[in-house]
Amino acid sequence: MKIVLAPDSYKGSLTSPEVVQVMQKAILDYCNECTVIPKPMADGGEGTVDALFASSSGKRIEVTCTGPLGEKIPTYYAITEDETAIIEVANIAGLVQVPPSKRNPDLTTTYGLGEVMKDALDKGCTSFVIGLGGSATNDGGLGFLQALGVQFFDEDGKKVGIFGKDIMSVHEVRFDRIDPRLKKAKIKVACDVDNPLYGEKGASVVYGPQKGAKPKQIERYDKAFRRYASLIEQKQGKVLSNVKGAGAAGGLGFAFLVLDAELVSGAKLVAETSALEEAIRNADLVITGEGKSDEQTLYGKAPGYVADVAKGVGVPVILISGSIGDDSDTLRTKFDGCFSIITEPLTIEECMKEAKTLLYNQTKRIIHFIFSLTSWK
Repeated sequence: MKIVLAPDSYKGSLTSPEVVQVMQKAILDYCNECTVIPKPMADGGEGTVDALFASSSGKRIEVTCTGPLGEKIPTYYAITEDETAIIEVANIAGLVQVPPSKRNPDLTTTYGLGEVMKDALDKGCTSFVIGLGGSATNDGGLGFLQALGVQFFDEDGKKVGIFGKDIMSVHEVRFDRIDPRLKKAKIKVACDVDNPLYGEKGASVVYGPQKGAKPKQIERYDKAFRRYASLIEQKQGKVLSNVKGAGAAGGLGFAFLVLDAELVSGAKLVAETSALEEAIRNADLVITGEGKSDEQTLYGKAPGYVADVAKGVGVPVILISGSIGDDSDTLRTKFDGCFSIITEPLTIEECMKEAKTLLYNQTKRIIHFIFSLTSWK
């Protein structure tokens, strides 16, 4: 029996590769003749690098870059065997890297992301997969573009800084010193939001508050983004600020559009990069999951995407998640079975602490049940 394991992470408890390891052990402990194909998933946010690295051949690259608060931090990315660099914004300028008391978009930057891309270019990469989720920034990609050679000046002709507040001073932009290697680079960006750069549904208004922005700051950023975008669009000769996803990650989506990147669904991008459909097409069963599943799982989240792929090729798919919402009947429209790893009264803290054991036991029970109803051995 061939089983594809394609779960997302159980956020706060297990990464997606860890979920795969636990499920795989449970399956093989029950039937060591099964063939398990690991395909850990992610949606472009935290865990994207680990998920893709776990399901492909390549190497992990340790690097030091500028962190979200301007300090030097250790981080990592991955380079696959076909020289594709997999980079995750959450590892470089992530919200989890900034304590709540220090969250202020005026004082955060995406400069480190550009540094990491340059490191990958130096190592010969010509293809990039970027996970945009989980950023702590709202700088429109100002720092990121500066690290790649784009120059920004204030009204006095002086170079502006790399932090969010510095976008307020931008009056001129020059692209003549941008890294020339970017012209040949193929960049795919995991982006699961369709917000424009500015306006009522723009980056600052919708996502600014979670990054520490106050109402007055949001107004200033929205105004600054309009000027910033206009300056860049005049140089580019095309309008990018209203493209779906331009407002992703505090405007990083816009900056990547400036580099002619392709913005795609995070789950779809991870699946394509890891050749998920091919693996599922040749499988007998697919198991996916996440920390909590509800109706939203069906719309853009990794397990929902996995289910669509499985259904498309006629392979049964099972959902095993940390918890299942009250709308499980809705989930069953896509999944052949929906299960929670919680089978007894436990606190949230206990569930998270014992996640590995709970997942192992429930996976083993489910596999036993499936085998008892079928001829698979």
